[in-house]
Amino acid sequence: MIDWLLFGTFVVLMLSGVPLAVAMGLAGTLVVAISGLGIMSLPTNVYTGIAKYPLMAIPVFVIAGLIFERAGVAAGIVRFASAVVGQRQGSLAIVAILVAMILGGISGSGPADSAAVGAVMLPSMLKAGYPRAFTAGVIAAAGSTDILIPPSIAFVIYSLLVPQASVPALFAAGMIPGILSGLTLILVAWWLSVKHGFESQPAEPRPPFWQSLKEAGWGLAAPVIILGGMRSGFFTPTEAAVVAVFYGFFVGKVIYRSLTWRDIYNVLVESAEIASVILTVVALASVFAWASNTLGTFDHLAKAMLGTGLPEFVMLISIQVLLLIAGMFLDAISIYFIFLPLLIPIAIHFNWDLVWFGVVITMNMALGQFHPPLGVNLMVTCRMAGVSMESTIPWVLWMVAAMAGTMFLVTFVPEIALWLPRTLGYL
Repeated sequence: MIDWLLFGTFVVLMLSGVPLAVAMGLAGTLVVAISGLGIMSLPTNVYTGIAKYPLMAIPVFVIAGLIFERAGVAAGIVRFASAVVGQRQGSLAIVAILVAMILGGISGSGPADSAAVGAVMLPSMLKAGYPRAFTAGVIAAAGSTDILIPPSIAFVIYSLLVPQASVPALFAAGMIPGILSGLTLILVAWWLSVKHGFESQPAEPRPPFWQSLKEAGWGLAAPVIILGGMRSGFFTPTEAAVVAVFYGFFVGKVIYRSLTWRDIYNVLVESAEIASVILTVVALASVFAWASNTLGTFDHLAKAMLGTGLPEFVMLISIQVLLLIAGMFLDAISIYFIFLPLLIPIAIHFNWDLVWFGVVITMNMALGQFHPPLGVNLMVTCRMAGVSMESTIPWVLWMVAAMAGTMFLVTFVPEIALWLPRTLGYL
């Protein structure tokens, strides 16, 4: 009965318009109070939910992403990508996706990546004749690769909840699926551009290759420094985030000289706001997770699911469908805290690799970031483009279908995700 009260309260609050983090916190608090688990334990659980060393990487990676955006790194990478892609139908859409993938190796946040790419690419794409709804959809979908291509805030949180999967192993495992997802989106964006005659005439001349490479070099070096430093053992993922911040500060202040002290102040303020939202969700969700774990709610549900006798293949498909539906309404962090305590016992029962499982789940979260009605990336780009989310559906659904195909490919061919971490010695 108490299990139904926990989830029932959460669903009612969520449907009433209460913010998801608050809904989880209130549902957990109510159950703790009624069941006698100790109401005075709640402050401790809120604190311990965020007092974890790996979580320190989240606000620092947010700062790094904003610094690189304000330093003008994105603009240089756009010119380089344009020089690589050349002048053809759909070239600007392809450039937007490539730039998002490169920035994914710096920031680790899908919405931040979408905002950075949108600020640079929206004017050019609209000038070239792309529909606003198509442009918003492409940039939102491209930004979703950010939580797959390391460094990834999503992988940091997954590792926090599933200690058996280390952050370096998850980062390595997400690389190939992230690149495959980006290439899939490029094919769809190019096909739609050709089919509908977008950018039939080049809007701007092709930038010189070597000059654009020189201009973008400092930005392109950032992922190499971050990931190379972690691989060589010079610093941990959290320390890598700090290195990225100081590198971005050096590039913006000394090399490009585009960062003012006012810009740096604004970056710190904005990153504090973004990080506080993320960590507030983590803190309140930890109350929900602690209450459900203490009551054994997820153990009961996991045993019930396993008791159905479904074969491994059917169970895996069922989990994917469940997460795809949940991704339409919930953000990634909430899904992790709500579903991982239920799904991890099932994964262990079937002897699934938890690193691969983390990549598969995170690909579901990436889909949710640009899937209506609650795709956070899509919310950002629609606001920037001045269009409704409904208007993007005819374009976005093609990208959702393509990326879902990539996700199911990784689901049934685990070596796509596991080959690189195994080769690097993380498994």
